[in-house]
Amino acid sequence: MNITIVNQSKIPALLYGGTERVIWYLGKELTKLGHKVTYLVAANSYCDFAKVLEIDVNKSFNSQIPKNTDIVHFNFPVNEKIDKPYIITIHGNSSPEQEFDINSVFVSKNHAQRHNADSFVYNGLDWDDYGDPDFVKKQEYFHFLANAAWKVKNLNGAIKICNLADKELAVIGGSRLNFKMGFRLTTSRKTKFYGIIGGDEKNNIIKGSRGLIFPVLWDEPFGLAIIESMYFGCPVFGTPYGSLPELVKQDIGFLSTNSAKIAKAVINSNSFKRKLISEYAIDEFNSKKMTLGYLKKYEIVLSGNNLNANRPIYLSKKHCKNFIFE
Repeated sequence: MNITIVNQSKIPALLYGGTERVIWYLGKELTKLGHKVTYLVAANSYCDFAKVLEIDVNKSFNSQIPKNTDIVHFNFPVNEKIDKPYIITIHGNSSPEQEFDINSVFVSKNHAQRHNADSFVYNGLDWDDYGDPDFVKKQEYFHFLANAAWKVKNLNGAIKICNLADKELAVIGGSRLNFKMGFRLTTSRKTKFYGIIGGDEKNNIIKGSRGLIFPVLWDEPFGLAIIESMYFGCPVFGTPYGSLPELVKQDIGFLSTNSAKIAKAVINSNSFKRKLISEYAIDEFNSKKMTLGYLKKYEIVLSGNNLNANRPIYLSKKHCKNFIFE
C-alpha cells in the first residue's frame, strides 16, 4: 500500500516535537511491514526510509499528494475536500463547538469522547531508540517533562509537590527565568532546569529519576512524556485529567487533585515496581502496536466506511482555571 503522511512541520524531531516523533515511528513501522511511505512535510525535512516531499501551504493538498497514493494520513484538521481516501489524526485539544471530519482519529479514549467520537489510536514509540532502562541506578530526584512555559502543564504545581515531599525536581523543557508566557522566576533551590533538550541527554535524566511529576491543569490528550517516563521505570504522579486515568493504572502511579496526597505518594515512590512499569510501557505503547491500530483505520476507510458515526465536535467547555489543584 502507498501511504502519504502529511504534516506542516519538519521531520525528524531532534528536540521538542511529539507529533513529529509519532509520525516518524509510524512511517518507519509501515515501511517494515512492506508498505511504501511518502512524507509531505515542511522544508528541510529528511528521512532515510521513506520519500520526502516539501509541503507548500499556498497550494491545495490534492495537487501535492502523489497520484499513486492509496490513502492519505493528515495530522491536522483539513478543510479541503480530498480526492483520495484519507484519515485525520487530531493530536491536540480544540475550541468549544469546533467540528471535525468524520474520519478523524483521536489519541486516547477520553480525547475521542470529549469530541463525541469513538475512533482513537494510542500513540506509540520505538523503544529501541531510547536505550535500556536502568533499574539498579540510584535515583536522587524526580522530573518534570513538558513545555514549562505553558501554564496548563503546571510547573508551579510540580515544584509545590516536590517541596512538600522535600525532594529535588529536574525540569526538562524550561528555564528558571521565563518571559514567553508572562514573567516567571523560579527561586526554589530544589529545582534544577535543563532547558529544551532531547535524545540521550534527555533520556539519561529520566533514567536517573525516581518518578515523573505531571500535575496538568487541562484535559491531556495523551502525553508522550508519560510513556517515555514509564519506559524508564518511572511511576507517574499527577492529576486525573484527560487521558491520565487511562494511561496511569493503580500500580503505575498515583493521581489526585490534592498536592499533599500526591506528595505523600512521592515520598513512598519506592513502593512502585520499576520493571513492571517499564514492561507496561513497552507492551502497550510501542510504535508497532500504534501502526497496526492505524492500519485498521486505513482498512475501514478504504472499504468505504466512516471512522465515526457522526462528525466529531469538541464538547468540553472547561478552561484551565476550572481545574482543581489544591
